[in-house]
This record gives sequence, structure tokens and C-alpha cells, in this order.
Amino acid sequence: MSVDSRRRVARRSGAVTAAVVMGTAALPLTAIPAAASAGFKKADTGARITAYKWLNKGKTAFDFTVQSPSLGASQNVRVLLPKGWKYNSNQSWPVVYVYHGGNDNYTSWTRGNRTSIEALSRKWGVMVVMPEGANGSYTNWWNGGRGGKPRWEDFHLREVRQLVERNYHAGGSRAAMGISSGAQGACTYAGRAPGMFRYAACFSGILSMSSPGIPSLLMYTNSGNGNDPYAIWGLPWIDKANWDAHDPIALLPRMKGTRLYVSAGTTGQRGPLDPPNIAPWDIGYLSERAIGPTVQQFADRAKKLGVPITAHVYGNGRHSWPYWNREMNTAWPSMMKALGAKRVA
Repeated sequence: MSVDSRRRVARRSGAVTAAVVMGTAALPLTAIPAAASAGFKKADTGARITAYKWLNKGKTAFDFTVQSPSLGASQNVRVLLPKGWKYNSNQSWPVVYVYHGGNDNYTSWTRGNRTSIEALSRKWGVMVVMPEGANGSYTNWWNGGRGGKPRWEDFHLREVRQLVERNYHAGGSRAAMGISSGAQGACTYAGRAPGMFRYAACFSGILSMSSPGIPSLLMYTNSGNGNDPYAIWGLPWIDKANWDAHDPIALLPRMKGTRLYVSAGTTGQRGPLDPPNIAPWDIGYLSERAIGPTVQQFADRAKKLGVPITAHVYGNGRHSWPYWNREMNTAWPSMMKALGAKRVA
């Protein structure tokens, strides 16, 4: 078996294992008949909707499948709908694009009771779109300078965006929000596509990729996902220009039209929302200790550049959902204001 074949098998095996362990096996989606599928508008790349499934009787949330030329594969997207949404409406709605962390998937934010995003979003006239990100690091992969698949940035910023705007009444008033690697993605996208997002909320993401030790940490983490870590952004000491082109802190001058909210712990010590039985050497504590300083550096640099930012660097606390849910609820009102979203009864 070739090296590439072994990597593909490892990635597939890892994805299946993660789904079983976390209970996140993909929902079976309902294939769309060819005649009905023709009624959906495609993205500019030719990406198209091939299946969908309502998630509840009230039809307030659904998943859909995208056949993506940018990825060379099909991936799923979850959507939470605002009150009053109708498929045949002429109205469009503000949108929050929500990105998950590593070793997780598009169901991440709505699994169990880890966040209040469903209840919170229903209080506002806003659509929430949660695309699959796999372990793609929210970038078009470098692949030794050859480019090519997977192109996760194109999938998110072009294909998914165009499909929900052309078929599901997503509007042009947009925010990006994410946790962990998804936070890094949200802040990266705000700089990679200036003007696309009015607001970006980034919780516990690495926001300075060039900080001491961070390139090694990123490559080590990505190698554990079954990926070739050098294929993502390249070698940091040789392909530095490409790393800089995807580094949130280096992209800050392009974010002056986006309001930012960033947060993280810094100490790697137990915080007020942590269970008492978590060991001090838990990866959640070690992660936050590494990530927190990059968030502080990002916030300091943003203030110097005059980029509108709110930073909550809170010291103690683990890299975990209780903190991210708290930060989401804190950031949400200012995000809704930036989007022009209205509270609904």
C-alpha cells in the first residue's frame, strides 16, 4: 500500500473512530430526486445540494449535503432557521456561520446540551449555518505549493455561502464564530475575505501562528489527525509567506471593517466552570496555556491598529465547552447589533 493510500485509510479510520467515541455518526440524509435537485441553484464552482433532512417536526433545523468540487467529496451542513422563515419567501436573514473544532464535525455546536445556540438563535431573526470542517484547518491546502484539494476555505466562503444565499434566503449581513481551530478559522476568514463578515467571535483559537512553539504545536496536532502536517500550510521555515497569509495576527490590517470578540484562558489552571476531578495535566489545561498568549498578542495588536475588538482573556479555565458557551452568550448581543438582527417574540 502506498504512503498516500495508508494516509487515506488512517484518515477514514480516525473519522469513524471519532464518530463512534463521541456519538456523532452522520445522520442519514434524504437524497433529492434528480428533478427536484435541478431546482436548487448551484455555486459558482458547480457545488450542488444533493440531499437534505429535517431534524424536528417543527422544521426549525435541517441538514443538507453538498457535492463539493473544492473538496472532491460530499460534506454536510447544519442550518438553524429563524422564526418566520419560509422556503418561498422573498425575505433574507442575517447569518452566523459557525465553525467547529478539531476531531469534531458539523453537529458539534448542537450536540446534547453543551451550548444554548439553538435557544439563543431562536430569540433573534438570524440564521445559523454550521458547515463541516473535518480536520482541514480552515484553509486551502498548500500541498507542496501545488495547491489542489482539499480547498476548505473555498468550500466555506464560496460554496456553502453561495448555496445558502441562493437557495435558503441567507443574507449578506454575516458573522463568523468558532471554537478552537474553528476560532482560528473564523478570525482567519475575516482577514482573508475583507468585508465578508461584519463580526467575528473567536473562542480559544490560536491567533498568532508565528509565536514561539506554535508552528510545532500545530504540526504535531495535525499529524495526530492522520494528515500530512506539511501539506496544510507548508514548512514554516521555508513556506513562511504562506503561513503569514493565513495567520490571523498578520491579517489584522485587513479586518478594520469587522468587529472582533476574542477570548481564552491563559494559566492552564482549574477555573470556575471546571469539574473538580480533572487532572492538572489534562490536555484542556495545557491547550489553553499555549493558546491564551496568542489571543492576548492578537488583541494587543488589534488595539494598536485601531481594529474594533473586545477581548476577554480570563486566566484560569480549561479548553472546553462551558467556557465557550459562556463566551458565546456574552458576545451574542453585540454580534446581533453588528448584523442588524432583531429580537423576536
